[in-house]
Amino acid sequence: MTLNSLLPFPPRSLLFAPLEGMTDGHYRQVAMRLYPEWARFSTDFLRIPTNGKYSRNKYLEHLGAAIHQNPALLEKTIFQIITTEKAQTSLALETLAELGISHLDLNIGCPSRTVINHGGGCYLLGNLSALKNVLATIRNHWSGLFTVKMRIGIHDDSLFDETLKIIEGSGVNAITVHARTRDQLYKGRADWRFIKRAVDVVKIPVIGNGDIWTVEDVNNCLNETGCHSVMIGRGALKTPWLPQVIGSNANFQIRCLHLPEYYQALSSHCLAEGDDATKVLNRLKSLSRYVFDDFAHCDLLKTQLMRSNSLNVFFEILEKAIVTSGERIQALQ
Repeated sequence: MTLNSLLPFPPRSLLFAPLEGMTDGHYRQVAMRLYPEWARFSTDFLRIPTNGKYSRNKYLEHLGAAIHQNPALLEKTIFQIITTEKAQTSLALETLAELGISHLDLNIGCPSRTVINHGGGCYLLGNLSALKNVLATIRNHWSGLFTVKMRIGIHDDSLFDETLKIIEGSGVNAITVHARTRDQLYKGRADWRFIKRAVDVVKIPVIGNGDIWTVEDVNNCLNETGCHSVMIGRGALKTPWLPQVIGSNANFQIRCLHLPEYYQALSSHCLAEGDDATKVLNRLKSLSRYVFDDFAHCDLLKTQLMRSNSLNVFFEILEKAIVTSGERIQALQ
């Protein structure tokens, strides 16, 4: 078996990262329809309970019922969990297998203090004995594809190499490295040298993650680190059509062409699924935090969008911003 055969998608693939509160079933269903070039789409994490177990409907809701009913979409889904030594992990995995999930991901990079205090997420980066037990529980009860998404450490990288070896030795198929510590949260610049270090330390595929926003970033991360593929989070929310323009110039003009369809498709889908207009508007506002940094007067634009009191007003502001940006592009040509 070659290293690349450990994963069902080819080298240099793009994976849509989990983002808490954003990549729910509605969002992923729209993104999968509009941008099928992504190799995988990840759910945001589901925390496995310590006592009792979730109902089948809880897992189905987190996955997305429409995605569950579509074998092609289900096959492209990563189901991410956060769990601990004391959690009912084996019961959860039994239900996920029954639902036909093929790709499970363990999140040991979540920096939330609440998650850490309960023994999950980044806590496991500082307690390698607990990490071994969690990994063993999963591998012993899960026969499908199993990946781990991690940070380089809690306060520093002193346990990074040892952690990588433990993960590799547990039978994990690939490791996604978010090249920041827990303490960094999302500040500063992700240090891709740690992705390259992971590639050198382990023999299983490594997936690069952190500060990948553009086509140039994708190519640089792949070429500089030698990682198998890249997983993109905030950059994917900002430019979900990114896989469509790999190999071309994904410039600002292309962004302006894609943005109306992106927002309108998400709005229409959520309204059709029964969400009220206020809930949909709040979703679009949340998404806007990631999208407009390259627009002129972006802070003012974001403020206007956040203050909009209806979907009609929101789309009027969006349309005006795009028209104004188009006029600016023409003036520069």
